[in-house]
Amino acid sequence: MKKVPYIVAEISANHGHDIGIIKQTILKAAMIGCDAVKIQTYTPDTITLDCDNKYFQINTGTLWDGTTLYKLYQEAYTPWEWHEELFAYAKSIGITLFSTPFDRSAVDLLEKCGNPIYKIASFEITDIPLIYYAASKHKPMVISTGIATKDEIKEAVQACHEAGNYEIYLLKCTSEYPARIKDANLKTMVDMANKFHVKIGLSDHTQGHTVAVAAAALGAELIEKHFILDKKIGGPDASFSMEPEEFKIMIEAVRATVQAVGKIDYSLTESKKNSRKYARSLFVVEDVREGDLVTEQNVRSIRPSDGLEPKYYQDILGKTFKRDIKRGTPLDILMINDRASTSREGE
Repeated sequence: MKKVPYIVAEISANHGHDIGIIKQTILKAAMIGCDAVKIQTYTPDTITLDCDNKYFQINTGTLWDGTTLYKLYQEAYTPWEWHEELFAYAKSIGITLFSTPFDRSAVDLLEKCGNPIYKIASFEITDIPLIYYAASKHKPMVISTGIATKDEIKEAVQACHEAGNYEIYLLKCTSEYPARIKDANLKTMVDMANKFHVKIGLSDHTQGHTVAVAAAALGAELIEKHFILDKKIGGPDASFSMEPEEFKIMIEAVRATVQAVGKIDYSLTESKKNSRKYARSLFVVEDVREGDLVTEQNVRSIRPSDGLEPKYYQDILGKTFKRDIKRGTPLDILMINDRASTSREGE
């Protein structure tokens, strides 16, 4: 991961069970400037049970209410037999592909494919054995925190440390689909960096790119957003996923935001030096003669900057001119007598 923020297009279930669509999606992600593409590695049987009793029914006010967990994952999963081909394809076009494993067997499969980064989904953050096993492969760990308590986040980070893995990204995530902007609470993302001494980022489920841009301004080092080639493909995640043109606009906005935030810099660049030409300074604004008093009428602070700095204005008022000076001349301290006059002007 080199660019900051590292921008990840999450394909998830946005493939219509067509490997060709996934390849087209990976290619499009590369073309619009994504740094990586992410898939998910599970089967319905590795993530849940084929059971329709009350425990496995979805009825909590989600997009997927009315079905079972097994049926949802049957529709959404990326077939394991595609993985090796997808990793090879991404490598051939020069974009990083990585995945979210949901059990140890998924980690084993991903290791065979050369998976370079491990993502832990927010609903798996409490699966400490899984986190430890993935972290033990000594690849960067990206962990979503959507449903976690502070103590659970701490336990997940500790599991990585116990596995000897310290390259950890904690992602602020609102586990609603779609999520509301007002629930983003990005200050939590910043707080996680301070509390857990990790890199931070965002897994974003809101509509549009407002939250992603705000996260970039606050120091997110990784931003993940659901990506779909065309919403007509349909599927469980289509409604809150971005199509290519919208995703490209987000990338450009994020990159521009990072440039705008920049760095702490009080130095005078050449551009600043050029602009200082039009700063204010002290000028003689009336013709004066030797011995005349310096007054608010004959010396003023005006643009441009060729004269004495305005901070000396009060020091010179009441002193006298050493010589005749024409209106429009920049004032120099050498034009002024050191002492204030003890006589009235004109005497």
